Amino acid sequence: MRLKTLLPIAVVLLAVLGAFVLLATRETVTPVPAERPLPSVRVLTVEPTSLELSVTSQGTVLPRTESQIVPEVAGAVVWTSPALASGGYFEAGELLVRIDPARYRTAVDRAEASVSRAQGELEYAHAMLRRQERLASEEIASVNMVDDAQRQVSVTEANVRDAQAALEEARRDSERTEIRAPFRGRVRSETVDVGQFVTVGAPIATLYATDYLEVRLPIADDELAFLEIPLWDEPNEQLPSVRLHTRFAGKSRSWPARVVRTEGEIDTQSRMVHVIARVENPRRPEGDQIPLPVGLFVQAEIEAQVAQDVFVLPRAALDGEQAVTLIDEEDRLRRRVVEVLRTERDRVIVVSGLASGDRICAVAPANFVEGAHVQTYGDEATESATPASLTGATLP
Repeated sequence: MRLKTLLPIAVVLLAVLGAFVLLATRETVTPVPAERPLPSVRVLTVEPTSLELSVTSQGTVLPRTESQIVPEVAGAVVWTSPALASGGYFEAGELLVRIDPARYRTAVDRAEASVSRAQGELEYAHAMLRRQERLASEEIASVNMVDDAQRQVSVTEANVRDAQAALEEARRDSERTEIRAPFRGRVRSETVDVGQFVTVGAPIATLYATDYLEVRLPIADDELAFLEIPLWDEPNEQLPSVRLHTRFAGKSRSWPARVVRTEGEIDTQSRMVHVIARVENPRRPEGDQIPLPVGLFVQAEIEAQVAQDVFVLPRAALDGEQAVTLIDEEDRLRRRVVEVLRTERDRVIVVSGLASGDRICAVAPANFVEGAHVQTYGDEATESATPASLTGATLP
């Protein structure tokens, strides 16, 4: 019974003694503060460069002249040109439609007869006037008789002029039975065929000229600063060139063009100014390109000014306050406000605020702290990664 009582006490004492020994022999742990890793930023070293800027726009190819063919005389169509079909080509002065000329030739014959009759009456009136003047000189005819003869001459002269005018009109109507092309071009649509009776003033075909085509290009106000185009004055010979681009018939196509004028007013709905680009000889394209079709929607790249000593940066390098983040020699962040010449889809062009060799963050830090220490990587020069010509401009 005594052993049962002493055994638990001995176990407890041994446990206390073991705990005391462990505490007495433990090693002292010295806390070490954890090192915070520095944020990493990608660095770009900026260098000035010269850029051939361009302005992009878009528009639809339109003919410079489009006309409706309207008969000036009525009659039955007896012949039509094979070229008078949708899409047909024709030359200037080419005969397109012939209207039955029989009635108009008859009218010419009648008008010629009227002229002959009036001229005969005029000759007779002159003879009567000479006779009355001779009799008056012999005091046989009275003054009233001479006046009547003179009046008859005036009347017959008027009849001759009227008959001649009717003859000219009849001849013109006879010529109008042949409808000819007013210019070199192509047929957009036609609504006439052999045997059809046409009336005066009813359109029978729509034609457009193909000597050159035009594209109406809207330009935003901010983009006009880059174009050397006289907006309100007479155009000069140094208007910028244009390159038209599109994808047509399964391939990428392009055609050269040139700005020829501006519309001289601001569109009240879009608030843009429209410039007109002209394509010369669209039926004879350069290289292996196809003729430029009317109605095609194209993208236009307009030649703009050359920007000297500018810095081209990724658009992500610019924060919302028109500033970039520089990295000094100690790899610390510094903020600098810059002057932006132009903002494009993925790039910005800076004209002041930077110097050659400056290092900037390729992406503006979300939480900027002035003087914060960072570690850098990917140091590269922006000039080597920048093309000589920038396109695809958009407004900021």
